[in-house]
Amino acid sequence: MPFYQKKGQFPHKRHTQFAKPDGTLHHEQLFGTIGFDGMSSLLYHLYPPTMVASVEAPRDARPIEGVREHITSRRVPGFQAPSSGVALASRVPLMFNADCVIAVARPDAADAEARFYKNADSDEVVFIHDGTGTLHTMFGDLQYTPGDYLVIPRGVIHRWAPEQGSEQRWLVIESAHPIVTPKRYRNHFGQLLEHSPYCERDFRSPELQAPVDETGAFPIDIRKEGMIHTVTYARHPFDVVGWDGYHFPYAFSIHDFEPITGRVHQPPPVHQTFETNAFVICSFCPRLYDYHPKSIPAPYNHSNIDSDEVLYYVEGNFMSRKGISRGDLTLHPGGIPHGPHPGTYEGSIGKTGTAELAVMVDTFRPLRLTQQAIDIEDNGYHTSWLGYTPKKIN
Repeated sequence: MPFYQKKGQFPHKRHTQFAKPDGTLHHEQLFGTIGFDGMSSLLYHLYPPTMVASVEAPRDARPIEGVREHITSRRVPGFQAPSSGVALASRVPLMFNADCVIAVARPDAADAEARFYKNADSDEVVFIHDGTGTLHTMFGDLQYTPGDYLVIPRGVIHRWAPEQGSEQRWLVIESAHPIVTPKRYRNHFGQLLEHSPYCERDFRSPELQAPVDETGAFPIDIRKEGMIHTVTYARHPFDVVGWDGYHFPYAFSIHDFEPITGRVHQPPPVHQTFETNAFVICSFCPRLYDYHPKSIPAPYNHSNIDSDEVLYYVEGNFMSRKGISRGDLTLHPGGIPHGPHPGTYEGSIGKTGTAELAVMVDTFRPLRLTQQAIDIEDNGYHTSWLGYTPKKIN
């Protein structure tokens, strides 16, 4: 995120001596992206963050392809995906391409206190559909509740601690490209503009915890090139006494997104929340409908020529769809038009608002479906626009 944060202790000048009380030095780490050209932070450790004791043989974590080339609209009931275990093991990938992986997860156990995870391939966005808990990171802790987007830049060492007895349901998006706020929401200094649907005060940064000064065996599962490498360190990775910079994990609640409305139906870009070079993430939130006297609140039919559209349904009745449940994902692939289900176009007239809540991912390259998605999909979804009967509007 392009705003500065500082937590804990650090020297007055970067790259200078920073002594501990016993006279030995803290160890500085530059945590950055795009070589030395992207956003970065400086972290200060009690000990070098490089003390590797062992490296295990990697295990394959790449999605298993079920369908490659296709032009079929699909509905995948995400709640039916078999999922359990700790955060990483519970992920069920459903759709993917070279730029992203879209998965669901239903973790039912906390990560071990001395075991950690780091994605070295991708930034991650974890949308919390259900559940509360804590994301522990080397930058500090983030508490989460339903509706939170947790944005975790690649390389952040972390572990998940769902609250005991709290049922967890997550949507997980892995991105091969940095995840940022849309450029049109920011001025040339990086500050969010007045017409942005959110501002910096809506984002929560980690709360730095006391450094952990422990020796032992601390395995970190590192995702690299689709493989999981378990690298065991000799010291606890959360030995950070302070950090500052622009690059860190953060939380943003979908409930703090302020919808942009108009006299006539507004296109999906008004719902955009995050962007990358290869896809965007949008938030459909409760809002007033269009207020032109002849407005049609339901979306017009539109052609997906350059993108695949995925909708993840969170809460409420999505006014343009029938037969949709919480946790469903729909995929409308590029190359064919799609639009409201029969009856919903005319049925939306006169409605004044909606309480729907959904997350949308629009990718600029085609998505493939995993075998796990094929195993649970609704095979008849693509025919659900048949049976249209014109209705007179008085």
